[in-house]
Amino acid sequence: MSSKRDYYDVLGVSRDTSPDEVKRAYRQAALKYHPDRNKEPEAEERFKEAAEAYEVLSDPEKRQRYDRFGHAGLNGVGMHDFSSMGVDDIFSVFSDLFGGAFGGGFSSGRRHVDRGIDIQTVIEIDLKDVLTGVEKSLRFERADFCERCGGQGCEPGTERRTCATCGGYGQVERQTSMGFFMTRSVVECPDCHGRGWLADKPCRDCHGTARGQRERVLDVKVPPGVHEGQSIRVRGEGEPSLSGNHRGDLRCVIRVRPHEFLQRDGDHLVCILPISFTQAALGAQIEIPTLTGTVPLRIPPGSQYGAVFRLAGKGLPNLRSGRRGDQIVQAAIETPKKLSREQEELLRKFAATEDKDVLPESKGFFERVKEYLTREPDEKS
Repeated sequence: MSSKRDYYDVLGVSRDTSPDEVKRAYRQAALKYHPDRNKEPEAEERFKEAAEAYEVLSDPEKRQRYDRFGHAGLNGVGMHDFSSMGVDDIFSVFSDLFGGAFGGGFSSGRRHVDRGIDIQTVIEIDLKDVLTGVEKSLRFERADFCERCGGQGCEPGTERRTCATCGGYGQVERQTSMGFFMTRSVVECPDCHGRGWLADKPCRDCHGTARGQRERVLDVKVPPGVHEGQSIRVRGEGEPSLSGNHRGDLRCVIRVRPHEFLQRDGDHLVCILPISFTQAALGAQIEIPTLTGTVPLRIPPGSQYGAVFRLAGKGLPNLRSGRRGDQIVQAAIETPKKLSREQEELLRKFAATEDKDVLPESKGFFERVKEYLTREPDEKS
């Protein structure tokens, strides 16, 4: 079960909230929890949580999937990895919402680090894939350069000019008066939204943002021995920076589907083997399921409930060394719930032949019970 909060609760909106109200709620939450304004320890985490909620609820397709299937419905859908992004990078993702949000007293400032944007998706594999490794074909969407303008942000045949407000740096310095003191901070330029340029004639497809959603198909190799929740980082497959000179990374989180018979314990596999009490008493040879087919296992006569058998080297490979663990088989003796008349008669005959003297554990138990019953009342306390 996901530990993430409900996205509607994060933004404080209802499920029938309009897109404009979602945008307004996110903007309020982002400004409330911006670390420059809110010094509480959890403020930055709340800020990133709000950004993730807005990315889903502002996208009609993602919102529909989330409404139907919850967080699990977003598996395989390209998502920004806000947990690894800085606050300024998150503002650049939704730059159209925050122009002038920290307005007042701007002057030109230094340019911020030109980073690409990391995104995240999920790869689902089977337990057998953990044994052998697998190559998965991913299909996801990411923000990329607009096809019409080639990432220029202006109509083909026109040019863009340097932003006069920030001088092309993308950031400006804000001065705030606090009584006798003046504080300065560097924020995103309110006119060019961190790009450093403006288009005289914005591209009609991207409206001057220089970006558009584009589908990407990519083959990713999953190594043997990978664990649930681990991630594979694919360099340069994220979204481009504002300048377009750098790309972020794609982080692929591994999800392993449950196996019908086997459970994982580190590099070992555990199999619960149901056997009848006659098989346990008389012994038997049983075919045991493994990740590479079935193998025979000899159950010795007189096996007890919970008896453990080890199949050496039938587990999973260690992610680093490649050495395989074992498969642990645990016997679970099943008692029949319904007997035929013949079976019941045979069991009654067998019960009549039982000799409690050959069952030392049972003998010891009943002798202790008999001794307890014969004690005086004050000796039982």
